[in-house]
Amino acid sequence: MTAIDTLTPGAIAARLSGSPEERAAFVREAADAGVAEAQAVYGQMLLDGIGVVADPVAALGWFTKAAAQHHVMALNMVGRCYDLGWGTAVDKARAAQCYRIAAERGLDWAMYNYATLLALGEGVAEDKPAALALLETVAGMDSGLAIAKAINFVGSFAEDGWACERDLVRAAECYARAAEGGDFRGCFNHARMLGAAGDVDAALVWLKQAGARGNAAFRDKAVAWLAASDIPAFRTAGVAALREGAAC
Repeated sequence: MTAIDTLTPGAIAARLSGSPEERAAFVREAADAGVAEAQAVYGQMLLDGIGVVADPVAALGWFTKAAAQHHVMALNMVGRCYDLGWGTAVDKARAAQCYRIAAERGLDWAMYNYATLLALGEGVAEDKPAALALLETVAGMDSGLAIAKAINFVGSFAEDGWACERDLVRAAECYARAAEGGDFRGCFNHARMLGAAGDVDAALVWLKQAGARGNAAFRDKAVAWLAASDIPAFRTAGVAALREGAAC
């Protein structure tokens, strides 16, 4: 039995109520003691630089330790590291392997991530029908950001006619649901559809949300798209709304 094992729930809560640095130190203690959940959480802290200096190489190490104990989210995060080059060289095939195993164990994020690689043919042979089937499985789950992202991706399949009949009505419905679920790409796609339908005022509301929720790379691409839009208001008010959201 380790010192961590002897702590009462109240003592654990007290240790976790301190500063970010104090929380990180406690989680590190638990990670060192072999607690898989703590290893996964500490890996995320290292990845994000929360309470510790960001260190993606060390983050991958802790994710790997937790994954070796069958921690499914940690396995998904190992996949993310290889997918995006966090703390290691990009290796899409290895990322796909991690995602596939975690997806088979029912993790929504892993299903979404594996479906993305299947749709793009990265690290695995392209298989859009299989990707769509996975996305629809995730989209049918109860709640969460992974579900919203999956619904948005299903909308993209419907809009582009990938592995299904092209259906703009279904695409618009999916984008609206994804936006309401908090996905920034869903917010942007919903705004696109609203603008095309002539409801620019409503579109601007969702463009502001897209700017607030999205990352810098996404915002740059979104601004470029809006600036070249056939909808005059998107080129001016749309760009302004997205930037206003980013500044919030």
